[in-house]
Amino acid sequence: MSDSNIHAKRINIIITAVAVIGGIVIIRLFSLQVIDSKSYRARAEHQYVTPAGDVFDRGTIYFTNKDGTTVAAATVQDGFKAAINPSLVTDPEGEFQKINAVVPIDQAAFLASAAKKNDPYEEIAQHLDEHAAQALTSQKIPGLTLYQSKWRYYPGGSLAAQDLGFVSYKGNDLVGNYGLEQYYNDVLSRNSSAFYVNFFAEMFANIQSSVFKNNSSTGDVVTSIEPTVQAQLEQEIQGIQQKWSSQSVGAIVMDPHTGAILAMGSTPSFDPNAYGSVKDPSLYQNPLVSSDFEMGSIFKPLIMAAAIENHVVTPQTSYDDTGSVKVGNATIYNFDKVGRGPGTTMQTVLNDSLNTGMIYVEQHMGQAMFKKYIEDVYHLNTKTGVDLPGEVNGLMTSLNGNNDVNYATAAFGQGIATTPIDIVRGMASLANGGYLVTPHLATAINEQDGTVKTLTYPKTGPVLSPSTLQTIDQMMVTVVNDGYHREQANYTVAAKTGTAQIAKPGGGGYYNDRNLHSMIGFFPASNPQFLIYFYDYYPKNILYSIQTLGDPFMNMIQFLANYYSVPPDK
Repeated sequence: MSDSNIHAKRINIIITAVAVIGGIVIIRLFSLQVIDSKSYRARAEHQYVTPAGDVFDRGTIYFTNKDGTTVAAATVQDGFKAAINPSLVTDPEGEFQKINAVVPIDQAAFLASAAKKNDPYEEIAQHLDEHAAQALTSQKIPGLTLYQSKWRYYPGGSLAAQDLGFVSYKGNDLVGNYGLEQYYNDVLSRNSSAFYVNFFAEMFANIQSSVFKNNSSTGDVVTSIEPTVQAQLEQEIQGIQQKWSSQSVGAIVMDPHTGAILAMGSTPSFDPNAYGSVKDPSLYQNPLVSSDFEMGSIFKPLIMAAAIENHVVTPQTSYDDTGSVKVGNATIYNFDKVGRGPGTTMQTVLNDSLNTGMIYVEQHMGQAMFKKYIEDVYHLNTKTGVDLPGEVNGLMTSLNGNNDVNYATAAFGQGIATTPIDIVRGMASLANGGYLVTPHLATAINEQDGTVKTLTYPKTGPVLSPSTLQTIDQMMVTVVNDGYHREQANYTVAAKTGTAQIAKPGGGGYYNDRNLHSMIGFFPASNPQFLIYFYDYYPKNILYSIQTLGDPFMNMIQFLANYYSVPPDK
């Protein structure tokens, strides 16, 4: 090859390289000046004045209406914040009065800020809407400046607060705390740290990521929470707490077939728009996943189903109920200390919630089989995998040995503890064909590149046979109809209540006057569409769960039936 040809080839390579680099620069310039212009304009308005984190972006969390449309549950709000330059403030008292007339602020804090004459920037108010900003600007208050701002906003206020969590600063970064905000923080976060970077430095620094990296790992989170159902559920639990002066009340509505949670809430709660005003940080936690309870008699259908599956009992199996049974050195009683006599059937055991009958079942199952179903079949000692932070394991340590009393009390839900979300998963297996589903809130990620990532969750089983499920479901329907006398006109309802003594801290036995009330079930029993769970922690001056939770439970059934136009099954 001649020197001239070599020289020409080199020139062509250089021209091509320059063209490629030029093309990348043009694309990046277009992105910066057109596509991202709004973001950079907002940054420029704050340059050298406010910190980088004050203008931020974050993915949206959505609720899903029953028709499949979505509505924002957590989003980014545009507005303004107000700051003063103390060196320009001439009349602190007068200026406070003018500002406070538009936006209520703390007088002592304002005067302290105004006294910092060497500080050119003191924020005095945040989260102002356009009307308030215009009202302040029109007064031309010396030293006062309004800046565009963005912040995390929860349109529903306290609605589903413990499911959503909130966003706050961790160092210089805004991050999710509690709830979905924390669990999906990596999905929801947006990179806004490089705030004061030189234009061309940022342009070239981002060429590699723009060309070679897939940035679709961030997006918006779509949940299965139905806002109207959530609001109705919260209304019910608030009514329970107010009526019975309960320490706390919680509830869940779930699709038993998929594990999708339609509503989940507890009270007392908080408003994530004003999370800083909360005096008790424990309110941020979701007790439905982060707290263990001794559940009491709502365990009984699960144990009875296991015994039926293994041909230990049938609904007609009977025993002589004397009202008490001696186990080791302990005498264990029915809740009312009354015996039902010879010929007491397993159906009556569930109808009347007889502890002696469940001890009969447990003793005929044997400890190995009993423990196997609690831990290895229903997995009541493990986490469900729900997509919320802070989930804890069930506490089944009393079953580690072979203590007869521990097994006897576990048969009616005392001495062992589990989370509400775990008992909901276990009970769902009686409604969905015997499968253990994964309870969850998020159903999809709407990624930033425009694609939709549908989320899938593990489902194992079946753990029970169809014949067992048909038998236990009918037994639970009979409990509602004959035991509670709560038969519904158009729907069969399968349910069970539980009244458990609350353990004293540190293993000091049980309170005599404090109980956990619970109720769990599903409908229509012939083709379950909804599973409903309530708990009522330490209601005052009332004995039994059916008294505190019977009406709210049936209220939710009627609401769901009407709202979703559920076809009657009777």
